[in-house]
Amino acid sequence: MAHGVSAESAPGATADASRASPAPPFVRRPPPFVHQLLYGSFVYGVLTPVVWTLERMGLAAYAMGCALKRRERASRALDPFLGYVPGPQDVFVANYAKSGTNWVLQIVQQLAHHGAAEFEHIHDVVPWPEARVLPWVFRDYAVPLESADAWTRSPESLRAIKTHLAWEFLPVSDRAHYVTVIRDPKDVFVSSFHFFRDSVLGPAMPSVASWLTMFLRGRTMGGSWAINANSCWVQRDRPNLLLLSFKSMRRDLPGTVRRMAEFLEVAATPPILAAVTEKASFAHMKRIDHKFAVGRVIPWRKPGAMMRQGSHGASSELLTLDQRRAIDAHALAELRALGSDLPYDDFADRA
Repeated sequence: MAHGVSAESAPGATADASRASPAPPFVRRPPPFVHQLLYGSFVYGVLTPVVWTLERMGLAAYAMGCALKRRERASRALDPFLGYVPGPQDVFVANYAKSGTNWVLQIVQQLAHHGAAEFEHIHDVVPWPEARVLPWVFRDYAVPLESADAWTRSPESLRAIKTHLAWEFLPVSDRAHYVTVIRDPKDVFVSSFHFFRDSVLGPAMPSVASWLTMFLRGRTMGGSWAINANSCWVQRDRPNLLLLSFKSMRRDLPGTVRRMAEFLEVAATPPILAAVTEKASFAHMKRIDHKFAVGRVIPWRKPGAMMRQGSHGASSELLTLDQRRAIDAHALAELRALGSDLPYDDFADRA
């Protein structure tokens, strides 16, 4: 069912939008070569020896944790949704980082286009407002929210919006839809380690032990896993919020696609559901990884993959049994401290 929202009538649109000349479509481009060269020189020539020294001194987790915490605070202080009034076209995909965000974006985008969505990069069509506080080499990473009008050409008039912010920092409206996925924090940790090492920091990546200390202190991208998960869990009875388990998505992708179509009131016939399910499969998304990945940011370094494994319950590839148990224990303790009744075992397999 098309949602009946035009670009001119959507909240946030200017009054004379219908008379204005259409802006050229946003095209996400890799950083200029000079920027890549400067970033690579900084990572290899400055950051890597600094992190190595901090590791030797036992201070890497503290120093890098403080840096990421400052960036997290900057993102919240920026208030990337300031003044934005969501409309019926908006589908907020609000996930803790590395919890299946691109997976859900692909499902929403394909449902909005009845399984026929095409894009060079997901962020040509999907805005990510927090991207404004990314390091300078990632400038123009995603189409600005105010320019993201591809939804006006979709059969269902729906627009996905990506965010890693917790619920209390989102613009909430009964007219919009919200989708969130909760993933086993152990798998989140492993995915985040590989992502930051392969796509962002390269040889400047801290050790697994340091990254784990940062994760347990809530000083990696997204802050505390438990606080973020609970912020959405307590809102689970809202009719316009769909809360999913990464574990259940892996177990039943066709059922997940069908459930999302019903939630978004998409007129999805069996052939459309089958097409969306195929395009949301890990095999298909792995083949088009370049449409979701960060891309090359250092000239001499191979770009990291976004779709690495997409697995559930495989954290033993990186973490020892004691480390996995430490993540479980910490998450459960934080949830208890929050007074949360989130059923941890529905989302995670305890070590």
